[in-house]
Amino acid sequence: MAQLEAADEDEETSILECLRIADEFKNEGNDHFRARKWDEALVAYRAGLGRLPKRTSRPEMQPALEEDDDDTPISVAPEAGDSKPAKEEAPMAPEEIECAKARAILSANIGACFVKLEDHKQAVEACSQALLDDPNYVKALQRRAASNEKINTWSSLTAAQEDYTTLLNILPLSSPQTKEIERSQQVLKPRLEAAQKEETAEMLGKLKGLGDSILGNFGLSTDNFKFEPNGQGGYSMNFTR
Repeated sequence: MAQLEAADEDEETSILECLRIADEFKNEGNDHFRARKWDEALVAYRAGLGRLPKRTSRPEMQPALEEDDDDTPISVAPEAGDSKPAKEEAPMAPEEIECAKARAILSANIGACFVKLEDHKQAVEACSQALLDDPNYVKALQRRAASNEKINTWSSLTAAQEDYTTLLNILPLSSPQTKEIERSQQVLKPRLEAAQKEETAEMLGKLKGLGDSILGNFGLSTDNFKFEPNGQGGYSMNFTR
């Protein structure tokens, strides 16, 4: 028993040491970031992240790590009609919560570096990693949404819209950011519709070229097939001669 207790203490000490070193790298990265040395900051943040234990999978419980250091864990309720009781997970240990918080901050900071370096795909990936540790991390959601807007594809704009919706759900109504997010949503809507139409037209153009090459063997072309919007976001096809 004494040996087990000693092992637990050693593990806890090791984790605390990892957190300490990761925090030193974070502070070093912050200094570089303030000096506008984005690449150096990125190296430091990644070094700090590499010192932390890997994320463990907790499908039914995620830490709620607000920026005010709220470490209250939240659980996912079972779906209505589910006859099986939800599997109870052990509460996250304090060191697990601290590691999750540190990973989230470092990943979000990595995302901030990629924003400055104008590598928005990498910024989205880094912020997504932060949100795996803290699903309600406001800065990570904001950065991911902004970078997805820069990528400017149908799928990325849709993802940005979803992040803005999440932000409106988690921010208090009194938050000064709420109005700004609502404006961003309004501006985003026509861009999303335009991207959808453009990419749909491009896809149909490619299908038309492929279809003509095949149908030509039968004396037909895609002009014999009319595609019309069905009013539900898709298209219906009619054959004509």
